[in-house]
Amino acid sequence: MTMTQDSQVQRIAPRSAVGFELEAGQRLTVIDPEGVQVADLLAFAKADLREVLSNGRTFDYEESIRLTTGNRLWSNRSNVLLTIEADTAGCHDFLLTPCSKATFQHFYPDKPVHRGCFGNLAEALAPWGIEEDDIPVAFNCFMRVPVDGEGKVRVLAPDTKPGDSITLRAETDLVVGLTACSAYDSCGGTFKPIDYQITD
Repeated sequence: MTMTQDSQVQRIAPRSAVGFELEAGQRLTVIDPEGVQVADLLAFAKADLREVLSNGRTFDYEESIRLTTGNRLWSNRSNVLLTIEADTAGCHDFLLTPCSKATFQHFYPDKPVHRGCFGNLAEALAPWGIEEDDIPVAFNCFMRVPVDGEGKVRVLAPDTKPGDSITLRAETDLVVGLTACSAYDSCGGTFKPIDYQITD
């Protein structure tokens, strides 16, 4: 794996987000440096930002809702945007939408309202002209959302250990949004940073 000028590990502060471009063939490694922290990941095709990650297409074509090494993340136009090349965590969510002000008002009425990953992603992706209504369901790295036999979902704290990571290869030029998640349940009631690294 060849290092690029972006290969230095970058840190996303707790409850914030970043936006950046990822070229076809480059690899993005998302790292949970302290453990028990979720990172929401969005990807848009740079050539046409209306093409975006789709959980429905991904579940359909990969024939699974449990995505890990070897699985691909598909777009709403049935193209592969990212391939998971390595994964030490083994547990991620692609069912739930990014947390938002409404999420906090609904689930945490006794806690301070935060704009959540949704608001953070909207701000981070604004330089590319991506607006709130363009934000789809995120691929939630490290998030633990079990589904029981009756289809009921729960949000549990991640079981990631410090340094757990997932590496995804871009299959086309992308615009990426990435967060250190802001929701209480998703992160076990604490808020920690997320690290990421881009390599060729």
